[in-house]
Amino acid sequence: MKDRRSGTDLRIEECNEAGELAATYVGSQVNDVKGVGVGDASASPTAALLLSVLQESTGRIATIVFADKLGTSLGPECKMYRLAADVFNDAAMLLDCLSPALPRGPRVLLLSSSSMLRALCGVTAGSSKASLSAHFAKWGNLGELNAVRRAAKVALPSGHRLTKEQKDSSQETVISLMGMLLKNRQAGSVLVSYVSSPKATWTWLILLLSIHLGMNRAAVRAVAMHSLNRQRANIVFSTLLEQDKVLSPKEVSLQERVFDWDGVLRWGSSSPIASGRIGLPLRSLLASLVHARAHETTGSIGDAEAKLMRLIRLYSHEDFLAWFDSPQRVGQIVLKEGAAPKSQLRAWALMLWIAHRRRESGETYATSASFESILDLHRMTLQELSKRWPDCIQRLRTAGWDVDVAILETASSSRIRLPATADE
Repeated sequence: MKDRRSGTDLRIEECNEAGELAATYVGSQVNDVKGVGVGDASASPTAALLLSVLQESTGRIATIVFADKLGTSLGPECKMYRLAADVFNDAAMLLDCLSPALPRGPRVLLLSSSSMLRALCGVTAGSSKASLSAHFAKWGNLGELNAVRRAAKVALPSGHRLTKEQKDSSQETVISLMGMLLKNRQAGSVLVSYVSSPKATWTWLILLLSIHLGMNRAAVRAVAMHSLNRQRANIVFSTLLEQDKVLSPKEVSLQERVFDWDGVLRWGSSSPIASGRIGLPLRSLLASLVHARAHETTGSIGDAEAKLMRLIRLYSHEDFLAWFDSPQRVGQIVLKEGAAPKSQLRAWALMLWIAHRRRESGETYATSASFESILDLHRMTLQELSKRWPDCIQRLRTAGWDVDVAILETASSSRIRLPATADE
């Protein structure tokens, strides 16, 4: 069977395997560190049981809370949360190692914090891994991919070649065996024989944790996702609108930040120019219109409902309403019922372009522009984007982007249903 891995896939595997090897040995180092001064002669079995119950309860409660708060954003930001899971897990290891040096009260808080970090690691790692597995299952073999990863198919009849999945399992088996050799004193490991003092153990622990995070960061950065989340949409649309050039998923992955502020609007690689929110309830947009200034000369359009009706008429042929709150530097997008993924991308591109033009106009964000001037900016930008949009979508598809998947929403969102007369 032909090995269908690309050069990028091989690089990801190499970084992941190096990180897993370091993580395997880190586990033994953590046990060694925890063994230094971990005893408490005054601790009763009841106290130890209560501490275990507290840790378990804290972890389970944290799992429920984190899943509720982060659930929507785990898919769109799977690369960030996959690396964050390793950070949480390694931080929990360090807290466990530090706990023996503290008095009983702070030790309980530290161990409870460790349980919370592991719970957060479990939530983020599980969901982000599912999204990454879907990305790598390019031939519709997601079930096979997840099942074979849990198998150890290393024994084959002579003359048979290993498939890709069997190679992955064999590699994981070899890594586990190497980790056992490194951490098993009875096996006569040369490395472990030199790591016996607390100072040496802590040194190796920090070093291996750094290697673990560094390798996993390299692996995450090597992943070129084909869907457009907020950060990738910023990079793609700013380049397309300014330079008339479509970047490929691989080119975008080289510019993409692993950790970035949620909802930030960037033009290219510049510093944030504003923030964007999509899927907001109508009342949020209406609250911004209430504070929009009336016309400088006539003082008209002071009523929020009248402003909203003009905005609805402007976007009567769109699946969304959009408004840029200039003083707050916030682009607000309200989605209509049935808004398609391409409509969400169009709304985000529009808001990014409006924020860029607002900054390039020379007016400071602190300057309260009138409602009329901002509405004119919306109208002009929407007209120009509408002319270019069909060609933009076609070029994005050709470059390898999946524009039929909507992953711009990272929080619970809502939709509005407007009566037919309101759009006229």
